[in-house]
Amino acid sequence: MLRQRLLSSLRTRGGAAAGPSRWSRPGHEERPKGYLFNLTPPPSGQSRKWEDWELPCYITSFLTIVILGVGLNAKPDLTIETWAHQKALERLEREKLDTLSGSTDSE
Repeated sequence: MLRQRLLSSLRTRGGAAAGPSRWSRPGHEERPKGYLFNLTPPPSGQSRKWEDWELPCYITSFLTIVILGVGLNAKPDLTIETWAHQKALERLEREKLDTLSGSTDSE
């Protein structure tokens, strides 16, 4: 009895054993046709109709790439190497000024 309940509740691939699959709508094929995304190409001379989600998705993706590209290129360089390089240049300038002021004082 338990086995019958379990077997009847098991789903087989494609839903062939117990009628239509609950994962596909009527009119959809279970086997691929050999085309990309299982869609048949439109007749020649006609273009494919866009789905509702495509335009907002493409616009959002493009704007995200632009904002990230501009934003990441415009951010300040806050690495420790850059900071240390600037401090070293400042120290060299101070030493150069000290040596120049020291040599002019002795004259």
